[in-house]
Amino acid sequence: MKKIITVLSVLALWLVVAPAAFAQETAAAAGGSSWGIPAKAIGMAIAAAFCGTAQGRAAAAACESYARNPGASDAIRFALILALVLIESMALYVFAGFFIKIV
Repeated sequence: MKKIITVLSVLALWLVVAPAAFAQETAAAAGGSSWGIPAKAIGMAIAAAFCGTAQGRAAAAACESYARNPGASDAIRFALILALVLIESMALYVFAGFFIKIV
């Protein structure tokens, strides 16, 4: 019962707040400053930094796994390549979104 009340409360709050959020003017149209491009650039920098860190940690873990169990090198290599592809795709999605919104 408590879960249903929580869900209904969140839904009611969303229905009250959503129209006001969609009725707002943009910052540039209201005469304020637009921080959209610098915020996206900072987001790209953060995504690239975490992407590089994650790839380094994945490669280090794969090297350690090779050293501990050389017989499982095929499975480790497959898991490493899959992880690197998924990590790099995160940075590419941010990069693409950055340029789509700027142009």
